[in-house]
Amino acid sequence: MSSQHPASSATPSATPSASPTDGTTSLHGTVQQANQAVNYVSAHWENWVTNGIRIVFIAVVALIVRAVVVRLIDKLVDRMAHSNHHAAQNALINGLLANAERRRQRSQAMGSVLRSVTSFVILGTAAITILPVLGINLAPLLASAGVAGVAIGFGARNLVTDFLSGVFMIIEDQYGVGDQIDTGVATGTVLEVGLRVTKLRGANGEIWYIRNGEVKRIANLSQGWATANVEIPLGYHEDLDKVEKIILAATENMSQEEAWSEQLWEPVKVLGVDSLAADAMIVHVQAKVMPGKALGVGRELRRRIKEALEAADVRLGVTPQPADVPTQRTATPSDMAAPSALGDPNSSQSRATAPIPGLDDPNQK
Repeated sequence: MSSQHPASSATPSATPSASPTDGTTSLHGTVQQANQAVNYVSAHWENWVTNGIRIVFIAVVALIVRAVVVRLIDKLVDRMAHSNHHAAQNALINGLLANAERRRQRSQAMGSVLRSVTSFVILGTAAITILPVLGINLAPLLASAGVAGVAIGFGARNLVTDFLSGVFMIIEDQYGVGDQIDTGVATGTVLEVGLRVTKLRGANGEIWYIRNGEVKRIANLSQGWATANVEIPLGYHEDLDKVEKIILAATENMSQEEAWSEQLWEPVKVLGVDSLAADAMIVHVQAKVMPGKALGVGRELRRRIKEALEAADVRLGVTPQPADVPTQRTATPSDMAAPSALGDPNSSQSRATAPIPGLDDPNQK
């Protein structure tokens, strides 16, 4: 017998081993990326430096220009707020109220508007100039800004209207602090003039806040001159020439007093009979006075005219009735009473109310 020896076959196990080509490939990729970055930087660094310098230059120039313009605006505002005495006298002669607070607020408001507009224009121009340097396309931005501006304009149209109205009111000097104005919706003395609202103090002490865009008309009672009107009721028997001389003499003495000489700008005028009533005639007296002083001067004129007329034995009021004219009294329904049956002693009602004989005798018990 032949013995067979089984042949043992051994299978070698496959173990992973690092290939030398893998390390070489990764290193080569890193070097290639580094070379690309270096080439990109070397190709564009000049543009980056140039654009950076341009951006910095534009920003610095914009800030310098803005600072210079704002400084000029501040000097202009300060010059407007502190005008010299000669300008104040000319303003008073021309009928404008030379008020330091009014000039200050007006100049400050104008300065604020000018500074805001200047900053918006200069910085906006600088931003639009810088964006193309950064490679940003302005066409989509401008289109979006246009649509957004239209939407904001529709939503804030009242605010824009108030702002623009306030700007023109201040620039045109329609009114100022201390003026007494009538805006149609409220009347009072101006306390503050803003770009959006105007603050008034009413006659009863209330404060009105009026939006500038809602004001359609303005009556300024403090610019130019004012008129004091006085109406004097007189009887028909009074001599008008005598009354006119008395009034002119009384008002002339008033105009010579220091307290009233500055407020009365012209001699008082007697315009004559203004109206005729059934029992009196109205004499109209008028005086041109300083703005805002019409009420005070009118009260003083009434007092002095009354005293002067009473001293001259001129009666104020209606025409007196003659003493010999009898007054007739018209009978009223209450004066006429219905006839009573008790008034007739022979009537049955009177006999029924008569006392019974013998009941009132004190001797009977």
